[in-house]
Amino acid sequence: MTSQLSAAVGPDSTDTIPHLRSLTIRRPAMSEHGLLDYITRDDSLVWARRGEGTVGFGEVARFEAAGPQRFTLARAWWAAVSESAQVDNPLEHPGTGLIAFGAFAFSYSSTYASKLVVPRIVVGRNEECSWITYTVADAEAPLSIEAAESELAQLLEEYSPEHELTHGTDQLVAGQISEADYMDSVRKGVSVIESGAITKLVLARDAVAELASPIAVAQVLRQLALRYIDCWTYSVDGLIGATPEMLVRVRGDIAEARVLAGTLDRATAPLGDGDYARRMLLEDEKQRHEHRLAIDSLTEQLGPLASGMDAPDEPFVLQLPNVWHLASDVRATLSANADGSVPGVLDLAEIFHPTAAVCGTPTKEAGRILRDLEGMDRGPYAGPVGWIDTRGNGELGIALRGGVVESPTSVRLYAGCGIVAASDPTEELAESWAKMRPMREALGL
Repeated sequence: MTSQLSAAVGPDSTDTIPHLRSLTIRRPAMSEHGLLDYITRDDSLVWARRGEGTVGFGEVARFEAAGPQRFTLARAWWAAVSESAQVDNPLEHPGTGLIAFGAFAFSYSSTYASKLVVPRIVVGRNEECSWITYTVADAEAPLSIEAAESELAQLLEEYSPEHELTHGTDQLVAGQISEADYMDSVRKGVSVIESGAITKLVLARDAVAELASPIAVAQVLRQLALRYIDCWTYSVDGLIGATPEMLVRVRGDIAEARVLAGTLDRATAPLGDGDYARRMLLEDEKQRHEHRLAIDSLTEQLGPLASGMDAPDEPFVLQLPNVWHLASDVRATLSANADGSVPGVLDLAEIFHPTAAVCGTPTKEAGRILRDLEGMDRGPYAGPVGWIDTRGNGELGIALRGGVVESPTSVRLYAGCGIVAASDPTEELAESWAKMRPMREALGL
């Protein structure tokens, strides 16, 4: 059905750059459900929030890399692809034209292959319009709106995943880190913080959902999109979830980020206390301290790249179905380089990742300690996930509140908690379960 070009690379390899042709056409307005009408295939690429975003089908090119140069190699490959591509895009909105979906490993030492995937068909929607982008790698292939619409209709109508019910029991089992091991790691993390080596450490754990029937990925994504409307629902090559945190969004010379740090489980909230979240988050010294560390880390990195920045002094309380978070939205005008260009989304992602909110403070030292204490490979958990276009625009969230589909009936879930001197191991374990709740509920666990 599709033509595919792959590039699995290492630091010293030279890769064949695909020569792509891409056509973007405005489409009629979508229904009130927006992109939800197109999230029907388990193999789709998805980035959606409040019915807007992009859904990708098929694959015409792929890049993969691992190690400390994964961002550098991805940026070089995408720049070469963009330069060689023939792009017909009269819309010029961010996200229109040729795009790639991406997912990156949290750590340079991870065995997970960071990737960029260029879809054959993209259906998109923003506040201004809806569109379809059709991309081919074959120089002789027809490139027309008629061919795109015909193939899209076929993809949507003929897909019938095997989700037959089987006999068995769905269960959630321990992953690489047991509950007892996680609480022990939290205790050790607190000791390291009390020694003065670091100020904050983010420790993660995993659990594995073993299901009796094949996972209905599209159904899981739709449930996440409907329940967690203030989050960005994502799906890239088996990495699925709904993140509330935006690592960086770039539109022209404007960069934006949503920073979260400080969490309160809604399941334990007393009934009838409308002031509970504000009191427990905004007036809590531990929560405010954790949030301030995350904000300061971001603004220190962004400051030298910006000619102006809006970083509010006071966070707000973000209400999600499972938890409340302390949140801050940061916006900056990017300074131009000597050649007049501004940093693109992949440039900023490499600079900002990992943030203090998912690693610790100071970040480099926290990352070293985390590798010793955490005892697992995070894979893409807490790494950048989202999309990029050929003009440097893009949206890369932090892959939270999700998991990795490891087999037709197995999903590995992840969650992490910010540890400071006042952290309690039992409370942090409970918070990690609360952060896994979106995926647990979407999977029917």
